[in-house]
Amino acid sequence: MPDRALEFDRVSKRYGDIVALDAVSFEVRPGELYGFVGSNGAGKTTAMRIALGVLAADGGEVRYAGSPVTHATRTRIGYMPEERGLYPKMKVLDQLVYLAELHGLAPNEAHRNAEYWIGKLGLTERRRDEVLKLSLGNQQRVQLAAALVHDPAVLVLDEPFSGLDPLAVDVMSQVLRDKASTGVPVVFSSHQLDLVERLCDRVGIIRSGRMVASGSVTELTADAATQLSVRAPRAQPGWAATLPWVRVVSDSGSETVLELESGADDQAVLAAALATGPVTEFSRRRPTLTELFRNVVSDNGAEREGAGA
Repeated sequence: MPDRALEFDRVSKRYGDIVALDAVSFEVRPGELYGFVGSNGAGKTTAMRIALGVLAADGGEVRYAGSPVTHATRTRIGYMPEERGLYPKMKVLDQLVYLAELHGLAPNEAHRNAEYWIGKLGLTERRRDEVLKLSLGNQQRVQLAAALVHDPAVLVLDEPFSGLDPLAVDVMSQVLRDKASTGVPVVFSSHQLDLVERLCDRVGIIRSGRMVASGSVTELTADAATQLSVRAPRAQPGWAATLPWVRVVSDSGSETVLELESGADDQAVLAAALATGPVTEFSRRRPTLTELFRNVVSDNGAEREGAGA
């Protein structure tokens, strides 16, 4: 069986003088949840639209299972656009059946799949409602059902968690995990970086049309400076600001997060914290995806090309 990975191989796209994608390469492996993140206008949606054939690349290639993506391949991709792509006056069930049939499913199978995803996504009581009468969160659930109803071999989702309440986020997260567990490559973009960090096997960060990092969060933060989390509830505000070789990342009052430069003595930091009063926690801390993102997309952020891509 061929490797059922979705590959972007040096994909480029320009709009006049604007470079939307600059030789973008990354791979979404079978059974993997891949988070594709970047600032607004970084190129995420352009890359996804090229994979779907909505846009043509100026250079490079998108492949699935080792072969170039064709029209036939694209019928096997489940796509969820950031903008709602539903018929607002169609009823939920009718719409999902219609979309399943457009992808080639027989009427009975289309009905069976539509009912399955309606139940799975908690839409049973809304199945006869017109889409325009649904809340934005329920419309988002219907949009995901539309991407799944034809049993796709690949999932490409643009901001699937936008506008969802925490319960709906949990439902959608589990659906994506379940789908990936069947061997389907799943790639999605999101600005909710804490969710991406929690959910995804690997993450790709794009900046100004270029991939600047790709890999697991652990891999991407492996070379990051040492951080310490210090809880000293009686400490005076700003107690760590004058320590040498130390940068204050955040100070909430109850917790101070510090970044140590090479050669800094963490025991000297502990002694300074104890001088302010009791210390209830003193531990090393891994930078979050949000902190990593801020670093690599900033003008001064060091680019880290394609670890694990």
